[in-house]
Amino acid sequence: MILCATRGGEESTITQTIATQLARAKGEPLALLYVADSSFLDKSASALLVDVEKELSKMGEFLMTMAAEKARREGVEVQTIVRCGILRDLLPLIARELNASTIVMGKPAGDRSRFNHSEMNTFIEHLAEQTGAEVILAG
Repeated sequence: MILCATRGGEESTITQTIATQLARAKGEPLALLYVADSSFLDKSASALLVDVEKELSKMGEFLMTMAAEKARREGVEVQTIVRCGILRDLLPLIARELNASTIVMGKPAGDRSRFNHSEMNTFIEHLAEQTGAEVILAG
């Protein structure tokens, strides 16, 4: 199983394409993961937080459906996963659940990323240790 952690949208196209090509080349199924992370919001507005998480999840489902269709057209068996939470916490758990052999992630996108380059390298090492999977930074 190839696991591709993606935010969807234009910037994630390269990551999704690399994951699809890798899944096709290895003859393995692909799982596209979108994590709806609302941790940037003020936690005091809990009703708003629930609404935002729902909307982020709906957006993630749409983005993952579009990405899955593209992968299927390339002949890849694909599933989509949308979860609410924090990527750093959920990615290792999901990778172990799926017994992923490879995890594909995009490079940090500057100011819009939750990771800087140093944090990303530390996270990749941690992810590989926790899951036993090869971690590929695409893009």
